[in-house]
Amino acid sequence: MMNRKAIHRGAAVLVAVLCYAGGASAEQQAPTYDAQLAAELGADNYGMHKYVLALLKAGPNRGQDKQTAAELQRAHLANIQRLAEQGVLVLAGPFLDGGALRGIYVFDVDTVEEARKLTETDPAIQAGSLVMELHPWYGSAALKTINDVHGKLAKQSP
Repeated sequence: MMNRKAIHRGAAVLVAVLCYAGGASAEQQAPTYDAQLAAELGADNYGMHKYVLALLKAGPNRGQDKQTAAELQRAHLANIQRLAEQGVLVLAGPFLDGGALRGIYVFDVDTVEEARKLTETDPAIQAGSLVMELHPWYGSAALKTINDVHGKLAKQSP
């Protein structure tokens, strides 16, 4: 398991890559610490926060007819939207390679058990079309702002 020092180095590398990718040097984008924002987002001294990461995997019951599968997908997406609106789901998305690993969720909850209860509300989990693997995870507190920003980018809902 990675220690915190290695995680922080990794986070620093990610920030450096993002700055470089944006075409700006570190001097041009000198960060200004915002204590109020850090407190609002529950950031620690490194700007990080504890989450629970869910890996969505193909479940044993994937043999539905097209209509049933489409209805299940709509219900799955509605559940994602509901959890995001409640503020407990900060990130969700599918993997695009068609493999057994189908997608991810990042929950803003304190425990794996809380995340498990939330995943059990997903109709795809209930139907056995998907199964979840849950892990405590440490990532940028800025992830909590994704849903607000995403709402400004999306022309339509899934």
